[in-house]
Amino acid sequence: MAKELTPRAENYSQWYNDLVIKADLAENSSVRGAMVIKPYGFAIWEKMQSVLDSMFKETGHENAYFPLFIPKSFFSKEASHVEGFAKECAVVTHYRLKNDPDGKGIVVDEDAKLEEELIVRPTSEAIIWDTYRNWIQSYRDLPLLINQWANVVRWEMRTRLFLRTTEFLWQEGHTAHATKDEAIEEAELILNVYTDFAEKWMGVPVLKGLKSPNERFAGAVDTYCIEGLMQDGKALQCGTSHFLGQNFAKAFDVKFVTKENTQEFVWATSWGVSTRLMGALVMSHSDDNGLVLPPKLAPIQVVIVPIFRKPEQLQAISEKVEGIMKELKGRGISVKFDDRDTYKPGYKFAEWELKGVPVRFAIGPRDLENNTVEVARRDTLEKEILQLENIGEKVEHLLEKIQESIYQKALDFRDENSFKADSWDEFKALIDKGGFVYAHWDGSAETEQKIKDETRATIRLIPLNGKMENGRCILTGSPSRQRVVFAKAY
Repeated sequence: MAKELTPRAENYSQWYNDLVIKADLAENSSVRGAMVIKPYGFAIWEKMQSVLDSMFKETGHENAYFPLFIPKSFFSKEASHVEGFAKECAVVTHYRLKNDPDGKGIVVDEDAKLEEELIVRPTSEAIIWDTYRNWIQSYRDLPLLINQWANVVRWEMRTRLFLRTTEFLWQEGHTAHATKDEAIEEAELILNVYTDFAEKWMGVPVLKGLKSPNERFAGAVDTYCIEGLMQDGKALQCGTSHFLGQNFAKAFDVKFVTKENTQEFVWATSWGVSTRLMGALVMSHSDDNGLVLPPKLAPIQVVIVPIFRKPEQLQAISEKVEGIMKELKGRGISVKFDDRDTYKPGYKFAEWELKGVPVRFAIGPRDLENNTVEVARRDTLEKEILQLENIGEKVEHLLEKIQESIYQKALDFRDENSFKADSWDEFKALIDKGGFVYAHWDGSAETEQKIKDETRATIRLIPLNGKMENGRCILTGSPSRQRVVFAKAY
């Protein structure tokens, strides 16, 4: 099966597409730019969703759901917001179809035109802040900490499975606060939640920082972000958290009565991660043999493949495996016994290797005699023979080692591909090589755009609490007090 994958060194983009499809994560649909997430891929997303949902709830957030459709008049109330999303919006103009009078199928009923067009949500700030006006009257109603799990539509011309699709799944948090400091604290809290999830669950090391004004979310005062480095040397934005100031509160007239009995506009945040994280998971760890999944997010953590020739051998192995599975499940380890008799063991090994199952057991008649099992690690492809005594404890420890190992491998890769540039020629050479490049920038949007135009590199982030260091902008030579992180990106 791995032979069907384009090698990463030959064509990284094609390798990614091959892997997403052949590992049964997702496929292109008949709707241009939209994807079908298949059961195995959705099982990974469900694990991500479950973990993140618990993390949000532990920090005091509640789930709700808001409409898919947003009246155009709502969307246009915050000027920079509508400017940022206008080119990506799908618009509903009619509400009925009819049979073509000429017998040419179905046509839009021209008499069913909406009085006001509806925008299919690209993000939900507008509809949510219109709702919050009814929910918030007093300081007693604050903070309001709401999250929703939803789908959104952003009309994309060039799409790629998980990384950039017309419709995608995500969560979006929208919070309201009594003070500026509380809102900033919230935005930073969520940034840390995203960081913990990326590093401790996905095994993806990330940088934390602020977006430049050019890269800021439309309508935000500040955008916080986490950035990962993929194996081809390109950056991937893995999550964002926005301090919205009072922009949306003023646009939708959301005020509250303070303890001092004065009226103030509330302070806001919004934040989100999407199925783009699936792309990050694939590109951070996988290899030319297929997926490499972190044990904490793998739908199946252990697969057991029986080696047999006769039905009675399979029966004996099955009886032994029943006890093994009970012990593993008792420790919260997800396990599958692949006892299909329509495929040979070699096929099964290749299939589960392609799908990134962290640990594979092979057990045959000789293992039954010796009370052993052959154990293969997906991350290193190493094999060893283990005694079945205390196998649950051994596997639990092995899964922890794999989780740590794939994170460390990704961290080492990032460190090896992080550079400093002090001149324009040095910068261009390093950017072409790939990776994160730390360089001085004069702070102007014009310089940022020129750098992007000439090299296709963007400022991925301005490091939070970054070391102050006097220097000169790599392009203009103007003074700079801090290096920022550049990279080519998805």
